[in-house]
Amino acid sequence: MHKNQFSAEMGIPKVPEWIPGLPEELGLECLTRLPYSAHPTASRVCRPWRSLLESEEFYRHRKQNGYTRNVACLVQAVAVAVELNTGPKSGAGGSPSYGIAVFDSVSGTWERLDPIPKYPNGLPMFCRVASCEGKLVVMGGWDPATYKPVTDVFVYEFTTCRWRRGAAMPSKRSFFAIGSRGSRVYVAGGHDESKNALKSAWVYDLRRDEWAELTQMSRERDECHGVVIGDEFWVVSGYGTASQGAFEGGAEALDLGSGRWRRVEGAWEEGECPRACGGGVGRDGRLVSWAEFGPAVRVGTRGVNLGSRVLVMGSEYDGGSQGVFMKDGQNGKLERVSVPEEFSGFIQSGCCVEI
Repeated sequence: MHKNQFSAEMGIPKVPEWIPGLPEELGLECLTRLPYSAHPTASRVCRPWRSLLESEEFYRHRKQNGYTRNVACLVQAVAVAVELNTGPKSGAGGSPSYGIAVFDSVSGTWERLDPIPKYPNGLPMFCRVASCEGKLVVMGGWDPATYKPVTDVFVYEFTTCRWRRGAAMPSKRSFFAIGSRGSRVYVAGGHDESKNALKSAWVYDLRRDEWAELTQMSRERDECHGVVIGDEFWVVSGYGTASQGAFEGGAEALDLGSGRWRRVEGAWEEGECPRACGGGVGRDGRLVSWAEFGPAVRVGTRGVNLGSRVLVMGSEYDGGSQGVFMKDGQNGKLERVSVPEEFSGFIQSGCCVEI
């Protein structure tokens, strides 16, 4: 790509030099190779740098050239020694506060994102998280002070280290499935304020900041789990209003192109919580369960797929402490991850963000 064409496609003002003393294309290449951790500082150097680093085109350029990195963004209970701010460190009834911890499996580093301004003392309880084009999206959950469901949507920009509001969810729902592809986040199932299981589904377009209703699933699915496999959004297991807590063994998959659902019987182990679903289909046609990775994570299993690696959390037995492990490749063994004391809180859920 010609340098002028590249600058034009970035949608930013043309500058004589990105870096003084270097040709434009070479300066641009240097900025492309900047690690994501340097973006917040670099964006404050000058307006052209900020415009470049925050543009969607530049993110796609970095991704296509292999300069992005997968990190795990985890909804984690904040240890007592860590203060989200000067206020109380628990929600209603003394329940723990939750924040977003970011784990970089390449560098082995942990960090915590600043609180959402509306919720300085902790995230909404049981909120859902997804990634969109290098951004973290937080949706729904319960107000940590009142335990009432909320429709809030927040987007975290890693380039600026700031939260911004997104368009609110069309209705209140709890324990729903979530998944993302490109600039869109898909939600389905869960239950409403009256504890009625839902079969409705919606999609949120991050670029347009708007919601659109999708075709409903064939049945209600409360406490279901969402995962994108290929060109489909899978809603795994769950249960209906009349069968509280009885997880079924099926799933429904939404074709992201046609918008049509298809039923997949026997995709999951009946009676098992679907949070352990690993986002892949095994040779037997059933969805992969992270709980089968080893006895150390067989209880309360959850994980985050980081590409060639998987971050897995779980316990060896009911009531046991939660361990954090990394698994490389399909045949790799579980390796325990060193977790600093301030990041030792319980991990409720998470997602992979490519930044």
